[in-house]
Parts: sequence; structure tokens; C-alpha cells
Amino acid sequence: MINNELEILLVEDNMNDAELTIRALKKNHLANRLVHVKDGEEALQFLFSEGRYAGRAQEENPKVIFLDLKMPKLTGIEVLRRIKSDERTHKIPVVVLTSSNQDPDIQTCYDLGANSYVVKPVEFDTFVKAVSDLGMYWMILNKSPF
Repeated sequence: MINNELEILLVEDNMNDAELTIRALKKNHLANRLVHVKDGEEALQFLFSEGRYAGRAQEENPKVIFLDLKMPKLTGIEVLRRIKSDERTHKIPVVVLTSSNQDPDIQTCYDLGANSYVVKPVEFDTFVKAVSDLGMYWMILNKSPF
């Protein structure tokens, strides 16, 4: 069962993109229960209650993960592979939100079980609209298995 305290896990190393994403979600009142982690290693520690997140209730998973691909320590693809291969986390929807529009990345993400692949728009207003739409869909319209 999911805890009402956490709805979105944002995995993003670029602080400007993270701030824009959070601002876009706040605009639609969707960022109140958001956790932002800065790299793939921290994302896995959070999800699997390890490292500095030891003690976090494992069953308190987010309703959706917004995952960047190009990150230090562990790439988004490595994180996605681990999420989708573990019984405890494989049902969590993962939206890849990245600047990469490379076909191999897109194909690999879907092969690993990504629920959506969105290329970050470069233009500010378009970026805000895209993130707002994603937040509205995954938090309001989508029916979660949790």
C-alpha cells in the first residue's frame, strides 16, 4: 500500500531542470508530496531503503517516478533496469523525462519497462506545460495498482 506522504519521486541531477519540474508541478498543486534525489545511486538507496534512507518504510513507494537518463554514478537506464527487475518496485510507473531523443535510449527504456518516454522541451513555457500535463495525467487520471 502506498503512503499518502509520497506521490512523486523526481530523479534529476540538473538543478535547473529539477527546479523547473518542481515549479511546473507546484503550479498545479502536484508537488506537495514530492521527493527529489540528485543521482541514480541516491534513487536506488531511496527506493530500497538503503544508505542514508535506511529505516524508510520500504512499502511507502511513490505513485510515479520521473527519471532522467544522463546522470552521474548510475545512469537512468541502470536505475530503470533495477526498478523493473525487482518485485518490490516493478509496478511503480516510471516516466523517463530526459533530453535524449536517441532511438537506442528510447528502445532500451521501453524494453526495460518504462511506462512513458518524454523528451524535455528546450523552450521554457513548453517544458512547464509538458511537466504539468505529465503530473496531471500520472497523479489525477492514471489509476495506480497501489
